[in-house]
Amino acid sequence: MKYQVKERLFSIGEDFWIEDDHGAKAFLVDAKVLRLRDTFELKDAGGRVVAVIKEKTLSVRDAMKIEDARGTVIATVHKKLFTPFRDKYHVELRDGGELEIHGNLIDKDYRIESHGDRIAEISRKWFRLRDSYGVRIADGADAGLLLAVAVCVDHLVEQE
Repeated sequence: MKYQVKERLFSIGEDFWIEDDHGAKAFLVDAKVLRLRDTFELKDAGGRVVAVIKEKTLSVRDAMKIEDARGTVIATVHKKLFTPFRDKYHVELRDGGELEIHGNLIDKDYRIESHGDRIAEISRKWFRLRDSYGVRIADGADAGLLLAVAVCVDHLVEQE
C-alpha cells in the first residue's frame, strides 16, 4: 500500500491527514499541544487511536517512543550513536526485534528494513508537490507502526 504524507507540518497544534494511494483519508496525525514533550496521536480514518508518538525525555540521544492505544511502548526510534554516513536512525521493537533505516533522511529517500528485507520505502520522488512524500508499505507489514516510524523520523530530522 502507498500513502502520501505532507511534510513540515509540525508547527504547534498542526494536525494533518495521511492519504492512501487513491487520495482517501487513511490516518490522521493529531498533534497534541501544551505538553512538556512533543506528542502526536496516529488515528485511523474512523478516529480510533492506532499509535501514540512521544518524544522520549531524559535520553542521551534523540529518540521518540511509539505506544499502542493502551499505552504500551511498542517501538523506540532513536538516533544511532555513530553514523559515518547518512544512516542515522534505527527502531527497537518491544519484542526485541529491530528495524534499520537506510538512505537519505533529509531528502526523504530512505527505506525501513527488517532482517535485510525492505518493509517500507519513503520517497518524495513519487509526487510533484515539493511538500509531500510517499510511504510504500510491503504487503503484510503493520502500516500503523511504519507510518508512525516515518512520522518520528520526519520530526527528529526536522529538529536537527
